[in-house]
Amino acid sequence: MAEHITGIQLGKAIIEGKTKIVHELPEHPGEVILVSKDRISCHNGVRVNDMEGKAAISTSTAVSIFGLLEDAGIPTHFLRKHGDRGMICHNCEMIPIEWVTRRIATGSFLRRNPGVEEGYRFSPVKLEIFFKDDANDDPQWSFEQLKNAKLEAGGRVIGQHEIDLMKRMTVCIFEVLEKAWTSQDCSLIDMKIEFGISKKNGELILADIIDSDSWRLWPSGDKRLMKDKQVYRNMEVVTKESLDLVKRNFQWVADRVKNLNSKTNARAVILMGSASDMTHCEKIKNLLSKFGVPCEMRITSAHKGTEETLSILAEYEGSGIQTVFICVAGRSNGLGPVLSGNTCWPVINAPPVGPDWAAEDIWSSLRLPSGLGCSTCITPDSAALAAASILSLHDHMVWSRLRAAQLKNWVTLKKADYELQQNLIKSS
Repeated sequence: MAEHITGIQLGKAIIEGKTKIVHELPEHPGEVILVSKDRISCHNGVRVNDMEGKAAISTSTAVSIFGLLEDAGIPTHFLRKHGDRGMICHNCEMIPIEWVTRRIATGSFLRRNPGVEEGYRFSPVKLEIFFKDDANDDPQWSFEQLKNAKLEAGGRVIGQHEIDLMKRMTVCIFEVLEKAWTSQDCSLIDMKIEFGISKKNGELILADIIDSDSWRLWPSGDKRLMKDKQVYRNMEVVTKESLDLVKRNFQWVADRVKNLNSKTNARAVILMGSASDMTHCEKIKNLLSKFGVPCEMRITSAHKGTEETLSILAEYEGSGIQTVFICVAGRSNGLGPVLSGNTCWPVINAPPVGPDWAAEDIWSSLRLPSGLGCSTCITPDSAALAAASILSLHDHMVWSRLRAAQLKNWVTLKKADYELQQNLIKSS
């Protein structure tokens, strides 16, 4: 395999599976290279076939997926691509559990749960776990079994805390990719992933290759159009022609996955009544940038320059770009209500509340004439979040960054509580 790992010194092979091999990298401590093989398998290796070109297709798909997850803000083991078949990643000690997320009931779930009709939609998604044990066909475990097994990875015992983290992260990852595929008129039916403990910092992170082996994907939600490995699993006889069909399907996915991390075709426009409000507006703009929302700022007064304010409004309405207006005006706030009365696009009041006349300034934004619908947020964070949430209705990447930010907030609180409880136990 020298042709696709040229330019990097390989250490010992950590693990080799049917479709990939992982090597240490002596020149890069804490990193490994995951090299895909031109091979496809199913049913725990009962069926294995060579497929020329699959490794490059799988690597291309995985790199695009990890790029999307990284952009959203979800921690993974991926660092960078190397050659056509290699991914350089954090060295992780793997937790031997496959996490399966299901949106639609199909496949093995139906066999294990007789009476459930194919196509049943899980809301929320259904989570299942399977212990990685080829000799016993990867048995399904309950969460109680996982907790009581006291598996060890990276010097940590996998207990309730780690299980809770993996549950929450699994759902978030699935939902982010589900939203992304929906933008391409494809339904993500189910998906399997694995986690590991980083040897560099001890963090629990997504540590798997995500490609067409990992999911069921149905264009237009139609099972007959499936583009995933199930086509290979369903074959009664494997022929060169049938393998070529699978390869074309995998390439179809690799080509389209590059479009999932699309640029945001929406924006926020901050209108401030005075240049003295610039600091407040900059805070909103900086927060919006974290969600990938482009933001422009303008200075205009609905009281002192009504015609100019409406001219600016018409300029943005005529561009055809989805826009949320954020109006920053204190004292008597006419800016938000005037815009709200003259556009059908969302308007958010974000008055720069100071120590004097704060209640009155807020009241002037809240007490609207009839027929107007602009909302009011009194902090820069809430104004930015409100604008991003509105734009996320039509932009899956903004939605994904918001979803990942929620995950990060949850994980931060979860870890803080866990550390507190551990400290109390040690001190008692």
